[in-house]
Amino acid sequence: MKPIRKFTVRAVVPGSLAALEELAGNLRWSWHEPTKRLFEHIDPELWRSTRRDPGAFLGEVDPARLDELAADAGYVEWAEGERASLRDYLSQPRWFQSLGTDAPRAVAYFSPEFGITAALPQYSGGLGILAGDHLKAASDLGVPLIGVGLFYKAGYFAQSISPDGWQQERYPVLDPDGLPLSVLRRPDGSPVQVTLALPDEASLHARVWRAAVGRITLLMLDTDIPANTDELRSVTDRLYGGGGEHRLLQELLLGIGGARAVRAFTELRGGPAPDVFHMNEGHAGFLGLERIATHIADGCTFAEALQLVRAGTVFTTHTPVPAGIDRFDRALVARYLTSSLLPGVDPADALALGVEPGADPSTSAFNMAVMGLRLAQRANGVSKLHGQVSRRMFGDLWPGFDADEVPITSITNGVHAPTWTDPALLGLAEARLGTGDTEHADWTSPAVSDAEFWAVKRAMRLQLVEDARRRLAASWAEQHDGASAPKWLTQVLDPDTLTVGFARRVPTYKRLTLMLSDPERLKSILTNPERPVQFVIAGKSHPADDEGKRLIQQLVQFAQQPELRDRIVFLPDYDMGMAELLYPGCDVWLNNPLRPLEACGTSGMKAAMNGALNLSILDGWWAEFAGDDYGWVIPSADAAGDAGERDALEAAALYELLEHRVATRYYERDADGVPVEWVRRVRQTLATLVPQLGADRMVRQYVDELYRPAAEQAARVEADADRGARELAAFDARVRASWPRVQVVHVESGGVESPHVGDELRLRAYVELDGLSPDDVAVEVVYGRSRTDETIEGVRRTPLAPEPGDGWDATPGSGAQRLYTGTVVLDRAGAFGYTVRVVPRHPLLVSAAELGLVTVAG
Repeated sequence: MKPIRKFTVRAVVPGSLAALEELAGNLRWSWHEPTKRLFEHIDPELWRSTRRDPGAFLGEVDPARLDELAADAGYVEWAEGERASLRDYLSQPRWFQSLGTDAPRAVAYFSPEFGITAALPQYSGGLGILAGDHLKAASDLGVPLIGVGLFYKAGYFAQSISPDGWQQERYPVLDPDGLPLSVLRRPDGSPVQVTLALPDEASLHARVWRAAVGRITLLMLDTDIPANTDELRSVTDRLYGGGGEHRLLQELLLGIGGARAVRAFTELRGGPAPDVFHMNEGHAGFLGLERIATHIADGCTFAEALQLVRAGTVFTTHTPVPAGIDRFDRALVARYLTSSLLPGVDPADALALGVEPGADPSTSAFNMAVMGLRLAQRANGVSKLHGQVSRRMFGDLWPGFDADEVPITSITNGVHAPTWTDPALLGLAEARLGTGDTEHADWTSPAVSDAEFWAVKRAMRLQLVEDARRRLAASWAEQHDGASAPKWLTQVLDPDTLTVGFARRVPTYKRLTLMLSDPERLKSILTNPERPVQFVIAGKSHPADDEGKRLIQQLVQFAQQPELRDRIVFLPDYDMGMAELLYPGCDVWLNNPLRPLEACGTSGMKAAMNGALNLSILDGWWAEFAGDDYGWVIPSADAAGDAGERDALEAAALYELLEHRVATRYYERDADGVPVEWVRRVRQTLATLVPQLGADRMVRQYVDELYRPAAEQAARVEADADRGARELAAFDARVRASWPRVQVVHVESGGVESPHVGDELRLRAYVELDGLSPDDVAVEVVYGRSRTDETIEGVRRTPLAPEPGDGWDATPGSGAQRLYTGTVVLDRAGAFGYTVRVVPRHPLLVSAAELGLVTVAG
């Protein structure tokens, strides 16, 4: 019988075990193995069946067992010790606290999804998992970060597979009272409520849930409250659900409501307001408009407020293709961006921020990434290659500048080792290497023998095999109305066979079915009697992506063939719980996207942290870290005539590597059955590659390269009652007014009649500034190799200096010219080319390209 309502009844824990409730209430348990061992000890089988979620687990434990443990002095002491460890972790200074007074006082980190643990399913894929790892690493490092997101009542979706292989979606409703969350409340106990003014005098209200992620507070806004109409209660129903208006409301709530929630939270705790606001993708871009409105209320103009906001804002793009960016109908956005929602903000000014470069402002779609970049003085991609792709993709925002000057840097993603490293590998490090830090352990040490290491790796593979069998049996029972699973399902996969993993979202560019390009060739690889290979595959397609669903169906139907079903499996409902067993259980991690469409692809990093080698296209993170000891590179057929030919060529290369390089190496064994060379490569991967892949490295980079400079810039523009912002806004207006008439009128050169290395090229450039001061601009000679008439390569820049001139007319429109001179030393032989350009210059500009203004000699 179906219940009409469900809710969670919390367990009553004996007073002497109160430490358990405190430990369960902080999500540090999700990456702290000693805490998980404490809970597992109570009832190992129940711990596994409740998906290792302390909250759900304590609600299911037999009260008699808790009473038994409450009387066990040893267990009580153990629990108290873990609670003391947690309190010490939360209070003691860490890396960030050593940085000094120029470090940010607080950072607000906005993301539409957060993957902290399977027990809090508020993520769909890599973006959310990355955000969760960012919070965890920030906690470990002591970074004063505040996470901001939405609480989705049904999360993303639960996936099942029909008998014919088609993906089916379910949306189980979550009870927040049964999750490790608490409502943000005022001192009088009343809940904090965030309100957004909507068209037609409507209002959207949201309560604020608070999660403790180690030292980090995560705020999550939830519209499912009685104050809203039934329609508005559903705004936070599903992650990435609904149509354009529904999605717009979610992003307005995340950005504007999230900024208001942060303000309420910091006021309640009496701590500092954030110096830096970090947008993890463009979904939270409206937070900049809310902050602008706040500054306008304090007396700033829009232009001044924009400078204040930009100074302290960081924008991270994860999107390698324009199709992956949220774009809304301009008229729809205009309907919502009213003065009621954002007091003091002229809707025309707000709408202008989302206009796409070169588009008609009256008809352009409202582009969230474009708005994010215009609101942030600092931006980055998530790998070196993705940074290059992003500079090209968004280059039109800075017309006239070469891609290398587009102000988008890169910080390669990292993954949180304590979350993703298997307990068996951690146990080996503790027992033999004397450390619980698997990420930085000396895995090449003779203290661990190859045989011992290989035995641990086999145990991890067996763990995956057993989990896969359980999941497939459960899926069979679901498809066949509770019927018992056939015997063959209990024998799929083999813990002694080379195991290849492939798991990720299933958009077409990730090419789930590239491995099926030649089915007969793949069959022969899977069933090779001497060197068999088995595949474990998982992934979800977006509910609206039928093409992605067809790829899953094709893979599932291939795997259903009787002669293959024990060698290739598709596991339904990929989530963090599955991933925590999948990465450790694989020997090889496969990634074969269309280069360069994988922004980073952190799944291969997690596999490497668990002793797997990578087999991947040179894309994302692998493009900068690939090495012979770390795996194999699938060559890209970039010059192929069409997509079909490219797929065929790259699939053939994949088969060749699998059959003749990977499998051959894996099955080369010594007398004890240990693949010595394989183990050497795995141990080298753990010792030298893994330390570069951690989220701790990533977050340190964010602090050093983006957060600290942003906080310093914010302090500069805010100093002396926002004097810097006022000066920069006035400079921006003055330069833009004059720029159409700024030109390099004439360039003369001399000193190199027959140029040789070491000669000096002397330059004289006549520049019209239309009333701008020489202090307002930089005039530069841009030079380098020039093999064609169209490009200069290896660009270098040298400033030219204004010549003193009496009687120079600075009146706008006078046409008066200013002479600039300088020299360039010819220090390299070969083709040489140069030009002269003018760019704005101001002490508070971060880059020459920042205003998107440049004039080049024509």
